[in-house]
Amino acid sequence: MNLKTKKKDLVILAGGKGSRIKNYLDGMPKPMIRIKNIPFLNFIINHFAKFDLNKIYIMAGYKGNIIKKKYHGKHINFIKVECIIEKKPMDTFGCLNQIKNKLNDFYMVNGDTFFEANLQDIKITKSRIASMALTQNLNYSTNRKLSNLTINKNRNISNSKNSKLMNAGLYFFKKEILNYLDGKKQSLENDIIPRLIEKKLICGTLFKNKKFIDIGTKDNLNFIKNNYNHFFEKSAVFLDRDGVINFDKGYTHKISEFRFKNGVLDGLKKLCEKNYEIFIITNQAGIAKGKYSVNDFILLQKFIKSTLAKKNIFISEVKYCPYHPKAKIKKYKKKSNFRKPGNLMIKSILKDRFINIKNSFMIGDKLSDFKCAIKSGIKFEYTQNNFNKLILSIIKN
Repeated sequence: MNLKTKKKDLVILAGGKGSRIKNYLDGMPKPMIRIKNIPFLNFIINHFAKFDLNKIYIMAGYKGNIIKKKYHGKHINFIKVECIIEKKPMDTFGCLNQIKNKLNDFYMVNGDTFFEANLQDIKITKSRIASMALTQNLNYSTNRKLSNLTINKNRNISNSKNSKLMNAGLYFFKKEILNYLDGKKQSLENDIIPRLIEKKLICGTLFKNKKFIDIGTKDNLNFIKNNYNHFFEKSAVFLDRDGVINFDKGYTHKISEFRFKNGVLDGLKKLCEKNYEIFIITNQAGIAKGKYSVNDFILLQKFIKSTLAKKNIFISEVKYCPYHPKAKIKKYKKKSNFRKPGNLMIKSILKDRFINIKNSFMIGDKLSDFKCAIKSGIKFEYTQNNFNKLILSIIKN
């Protein structure tokens, strides 16, 4: 595999003031409003970081320093996050002036909406420069231009008063869209998308039965706070890596030597189809003992992530522990509850996601994995020769 393949970026528009819900913000920018003590922006980033992206850009405006302090420079699921604060408000398209020389082809989402879609399902034809996700309109009527849309068999988008489809706030743009920038304040919804529709330069991708929420109004915000589990709560599987998803020959770290075990790809695919969040929880004593570097580990994990994404298998997050009491490398020589049988790797995942522990489970191949699961209150299974058969049995029971 060529790891230098040009990947796509993600832009999150997070510059809104939230005037309609200002009494609920407690001095925070709108995307940082908390749902059961978790910032709304977390749910957006965590969902889209599952995909094989190059970089995530957060375009912040109002009180942007709060967003920047939380996310800038972080790596989330091996994707670097860069937060840009607008010098002056440039609206939802004009803000791209600040990163136009950095962007590849890119996806764009709103920082005040959550849409549970697979980025790889957003298709674009050769004659277009953009694609827009459409979804069923159940209760949204703020922007009439983009809430009464229809799509034909050629995937052309048009306006229709009788249509029950709307813009889901998720786009894919070829880099050529940046030619529409004029250095001035521009609205994506009002200035750019209508022009693209008129010129047939944008196509639509219809998503059915995908969760959508907009927190921009008092009613919607109250609804999501009262029904957060419907939108965000997931069952999860926590997997040890070496010996569970791949053959373990000792200190696995080379791409050329990495091999998935029997039934792993089918089993992981089944978990994704059943809407499980998949987490890898792995001790990496080889880093502490100088067998390989953190960069070696990350390179292999990026390879695994990219390989699985091509098969529509998505790993939500990878947690690893480089510490060991007998480490050769001084900075890694210590006892740590991140290292299994400690369970801080799992706890760090649970603190910023809604996971249904009762319906979740862990698979490992060592006693330390079992003890980690028990400490976390999670059901445990030892791995078997055929991973897929094990998954089917667990799901059935």
